[in-house]
Amino acid sequence: MANRSLRGMRIGSNSLETEEGVEFAPRLQAHYDCPNGHTIILPFSTEADVPLVWECRCGEEALLRDATRPEPKNGKKPRTHWDMLLERRTVKELEELLEERLDLLRAGKLRRSA
Repeated sequence: MANRSLRGMRIGSNSLETEEGVEFAPRLQAHYDCPNGHTIILPFSTEADVPLVWECRCGEEALLRDATRPEPKNGKKPRTHWDMLLERRTVKELEELLEERLDLLRAGKLRRSA
């Protein structure tokens, strides 16, 4: 039975492969400066299009060093759920529906949701 047992490695162990003969792709480092004083250094492939802005860990937009801020795109304002609801019903209709549902809820005909 001992001849048939398999030898394994523990979870998280090191790989048995080496980096011998591996050629890494050429890279460049892009430096982004945040308005709050943070600096972000990211590696990119030399063939990649490096973005002009990157989101910083503080939530601000960091700008690529020595680049000018791109102009904001003029596009349609995204529609909210409220906008789409108002396309189907008027505010008066919505108030009536709300009152009906509240009456049913108060009468115990509807279950409360979490």
